Amino acid sequence: MSVKDVVVQRFKQLCAQRQIKINELANLSGVTPSTAYSMMDEGRRDISILTIKKFCDGLDITLGEFFSTPEFDGLEQEIR
Repeated sequence: MSVKDVVVQRFKQLCAQRQIKINELANLSGVTPSTAYSMMDEGRRDISILTIKKFCDGLDITLGEFFSTPEFDGLEQEIR
């Protein structure tokens, strides 16, 4: 699984826990819904650290909390 896939999976998990949709997360975060959907689109996966930070702010969690999961810890190294 790629880093981008894990990021998307994590946001979907957090939205499900809070019972909100991706467009609601966008509104909470001050991000346009189109930005949120382009991140979720498997063909595009347009993800920036700034967008991740804004989503974390909207969810009232830190970047550390967001990335502190077994899925992120288990990612393979990108450099070979």
